[in-house]
Amino acid sequence: MKLVLFATLGTLLTIFVVLEIGLRWFFGFGNPLIYITDPHIGYLLAPNQQTRRFGNPIQINQYSMRTAPIPEKPSPDIFRVLLLGDSIANGGWWTEQTNTISSLMMASLSGIYRDKFAGVEVLNASANSWGPRNELAYLQHFGHFHARVVVLLINTDDLFATAPTSLPVGRDRNYPAKKPPLALIEVFQRYLIKPKPIPELQAVHKEGGDRVGANLNAIDKIHALTHQSNCEFLLVMTPLLREIGKPGPRDYEIKARQRLNEFTQSRHITYIDFLPIFNSQNNPNALYRDTIHLNLLGNQLVTNIITQKFTQFPISP
Repeated sequence: MKLVLFATLGTLLTIFVVLEIGLRWFFGFGNPLIYITDPHIGYLLAPNQQTRRFGNPIQINQYSMRTAPIPEKPSPDIFRVLLLGDSIANGGWWTEQTNTISSLMMASLSGIYRDKFAGVEVLNASANSWGPRNELAYLQHFGHFHARVVVLLINTDDLFATAPTSLPVGRDRNYPAKKPPLALIEVFQRYLIKPKPIPELQAVHKEGGDRVGANLNAIDKIHALTHQSNCEFLLVMTPLLREIGKPGPRDYEIKARQRLNEFTQSRHITYIDFLPIFNSQNNPNALYRDTIHLNLLGNQLVTNIITQKFTQFPISP
């Protein structure tokens, strides 16, 4: 009887170990990116992290960027760009580091400026669900890292983003504050337990007033900060998948888009709206991995259009 019990326990232990190792090695469970709180930014990725999720390597540097470690100030022969954004810029767990928009931009710009600079750096300061007010707070806290160009990449939903909050950190499974002790525990918590609502966060999501105006004001301040630093500013907006084709954006989105257009014109902001660009593609659905995020093909198209716009800027060594 004891032999049977020991054999059963041994088999269960073996299955447990194999599952744990498999989940860690093949999927990256047990080592998620963790977040930290900030009173102004709301939250950001904890600095100095590396992981691999579903085979995709992810690196976060000392400034909470999805970028390799950098010196605060580049050498004079380096052309540096700062990309600010949310999960579209960040790429998330579904995007390999080299396939993020920032990495693709760096490769493209290296070819464009190879005769002017010894190298190009595109810094990726982003986090899931950031809006313009988060991005402004990041810029106010860290500065622009002596970038020659600051690119703010938003999507239509960001025009309605709420004020920065740290409430999700450590309470929402998508924003863990610490590593789980086991990969199996992460899988259990992420896929088998129904998430509990955060009452305080629900109140944040009901933020009243003129949200579009608040976010346009944040973009205005980002533009002003870049102007003060004598660097170029480029605003880019990607559409939601449902906005493409007919019937197109909803009425409230059309009004917000009109406000954004009028705002960029009055401030003389260089602006790229990808809605008409995506609508001109033969198969715009092929650019998306879901209803909002782009796949590699979408990232490549966005990168190509952005880097073409750089040729309009008076960039010199």
